[in-house]
Amino acid sequence: DGSLKLDENGKPEFVQEEFDRVWPYLRVLARSSPEDKLTLAHGLNRSLVYADKERVAQLRAEGITVFPDRQVVAMTGDGTNDAPALKRADVGFAMGISGTQIAKDACDIVLLDDNFASIVSAAKWGRNIYASVCKFLQFQLTVNIVAVSLAIV
Repeated sequence: DGSLKLDENGKPEFVQEEFDRVWPYLRVLARSSPEDKLTLAHGLNRSLVYADKERVAQLRAEGITVFPDRQVVAMTGDGTNDAPALKRADVGFAMGISGTQIAKDACDIVLLDDNFASIVSAAKWGRNIYASVCKFLQFQLTVNIVAVSLAIV
């Protein structure tokens, strides 16, 4: 994709500008190497495409949505070599049955059944819990403000 160039010693060197040109067109990276996963997580975490309003408008015209603050990176892995990418991603998912202990230790969430549909289920439960906590805090704050107001009067 052009985001890796060779330095003076012949070793690959990451070029953020080239990566930012390519990544908005990626959706799913399947059957990739651990190095590719780490490069993707690193590049997306450092990307500032969202700050370039002209580029965001161009992508929106092409039907591509870019989050207004930064991209959220989710990564799955099951091997020892996937651990750095799982750690670097915002949310790392490791496989519970076929995954190594190192991958499980590096991730944020362990999929006990090794089923990708569990990721969707976990996201739904997480959103539900977040909404419930927000409602509870709003209720508690309202009740406590009223109680303090009545105590003062």
